[in-house]
Amino acid sequence: MPLVTTGELVTRAAAAHRAVAALNVVTLEHVEAVVAGAESADAAVVLQVSENAVKFRLGRLQPLARAAVAACERAAVPVALHLDHVQSDSLLRQAADAGFSSVMYDAAHLPYRENLAATRAAADWAHAQGLWIEAELGEVGGKNGEPPLDAHAPGARTDPAEARAFVTDSGVDALAVAIGSSHAMTTRTASLDHALLARLSGALDVPLVLHGSSGLPDDELTAAVAGGITKVNIGTALNIAMTGAIRDFLTAHPEAVDSRTYLGVGRAAMARAVAGIIRVLG
Repeated sequence: MPLVTTGELVTRAAAAHRAVAALNVVTLEHVEAVVAGAESADAAVVLQVSENAVKFRLGRLQPLARAAVAACERAAVPVALHLDHVQSDSLLRQAADAGFSSVMYDAAHLPYRENLAATRAAADWAHAQGLWIEAELGEVGGKNGEPPLDAHAPGARTDPAEARAFVTDSGVDALAVAIGSSHAMTTRTASLDHALLARLSGALDVPLVLHGSSGLPDDELTAAVAGGITKVNIGTALNIAMTGAIRDFLTAHPEAVDSRTYLGVGRAAMARAVAGIIRVLG
């Protein structure tokens, strides 16, 4: 099936009052697992490559991107490619030629005015290339010389009024909001500020994105979707599934040396995790 665009999938999800799963990949096994899991759940999915994943791939975007494009084009369900958490302008400018239809530009670590200026420039460039662009806004700093609080720092929250101004002035197509989730959580114990989510949903006219969703239990995820979250980013949950399955296999088979045996087990575990996540999101 030809690649679809992230904007198309998110728009479709918003119209149906549901969310699209956006899964981060690092290896070819991740890519294949995301596609297999989406096919099992018979649902569209966004496949994401982050700047950190590119760094792990020796700083080269094209090899993993080309593998992802090839896998997605053979998928039985719609799949979009998204370049995630980009801080490097050089990497940003590789997105369109590598097959990505969207990018998340991350300047949230900068003071508000610098964040806005950088994001506005990124949005102008992205739109000129036909790319859909997402940004992130946590807690704006500046009082008493304080830096901005990272969107995933404990206690970080996105202010609805600041978010509305930021979206209007930056021109982004979607906004990732800080409402209580946190990146890289290995336990599903986080809880969201649903009252704040309701205020953000009422204040903003663009789709809302939830990052750090691996740390949320199923009921929190379904409540987030009901509250207006339209794109749900998940990465750590796949790595937990893969690593756990491989660890169990190697413990049971200490003589194993053929990487296909344990990587296959890890890939299958990730595919099951992907299918489960998609079903939770409805």
